[in-house]
Amino acid sequence: MDRLNISNFGPIKEANVVFGDLTFIVGPQATGKSLFLELFKLIVDKNNIVSTLKKNYVIKDRNDLVDCYFGKGMSSLFNNTKAIFNNKDFDIDSLLNLNRTAEEKIFYIPAQRIMSLNDGSPKGFIDFNLSTPYVLRSFSESLRQFIQGMDDFKIFSGIDRYKSFGLKNNVHNSIFHEADLVLDMSQLKRELKLKVGDMQIPFMAWSAGQKEFMPLFLAFYSLTVPFNLIKRPDYKWAIVEEPEMGLHPKAIESVLLEILDLMNKGYKVVVSTHSSTFLDFAWTFNCIKKNDDNTVKKALNELFGFESNTAGDLFDNIKKKSIKTFFSAKSNADGVEFTDISSLDACNDNSDISEWGGLSSFAGRASEVVSKYIAE
Repeated sequence: MDRLNISNFGPIKEANVVFGDLTFIVGPQATGKSLFLELFKLIVDKNNIVSTLKKNYVIKDRNDLVDCYFGKGMSSLFNNTKAIFNNKDFDIDSLLNLNRTAEEKIFYIPAQRIMSLNDGSPKGFIDFNLSTPYVLRSFSESLRQFIQGMDDFKIFSGIDRYKSFGLKNNVHNSIFHEADLVLDMSQLKRELKLKVGDMQIPFMAWSAGQKEFMPLFLAFYSLTVPFNLIKRPDYKWAIVEEPEMGLHPKAIESVLLEILDLMNKGYKVVVSTHSSTFLDFAWTFNCIKKNDDNTVKKALNELFGFESNTAGDLFDNIKKKSIKTFFSAKSNADGVEFTDISSLDACNDNSDISEWGGLSSFAGRASEVVSKYIAE
């Protein structure tokens, strides 16, 4: 398994993470989750990142490099920082000497992804200022290139990436409803619109949830359409930050299914989240995975409300996959530590594990209050 160890990086005192095929990272705001994931991206894709930054900006020293990647004003993040990925040390200063590019391995979907769409058209890399983290600039540029490279664009008709009718139907019913997502190519910039009957609804008139979901959906789409239809790097990893933002619980289930589809197609997926839905799934999976393949598939079909065979091959290999969960939190005045809570054991003496990093604590207290006062 892949392992990343980080110490003394920004607010993070210690983070030792062994990634599964699917890894969830939970924890309160401002506990270093995004910084951890951004540093992971920098370590793995350093050649491509440094090459891109040097093409667009003047990089004189380490401070310039850190500011250009993490956002202007962030150069003090590295203070006796030590990072080791798969037994290889990472040295931030050595990046200044990199002179070759390489294909990216991580596709990063940032939490601020809504900022990538400007009235329904993705912004380019240089359309952002230097206060914007690299991962958002790069993500937006990827969407722009994807949209510009499409001759036609209709999600629920024409070329269809969905082999699973259940997955397609779930996304359609929970987010798009009766609308088709289309690409208006009548303008200089191609714009995404929703087509309902004879109407083409512009991006700014969409619901808040649809707008939040759109860059996420485009990312899933670009990662899973066949290689013969579009050109893209041969990504090995997908990082998804806070995929639940702005979404109804049913829509969050649809996003979870999209994430499972990525895992099924061979990606290693890392998700930071504040939603208990994802850990509900992880707990369920851990509980049932000791059953035989057919029983596991049957249980997951029931969990997501699929009728027989409508999930396609979505759950075919899932029993062989590993799911890990880590909790980031301030342990003391020294800073943030990451804890492995993968068992999600509600009876564990460690409250970080039993309360799923705080995501189940309110529901637990609610049950206790009801049990106490309904009896009275």
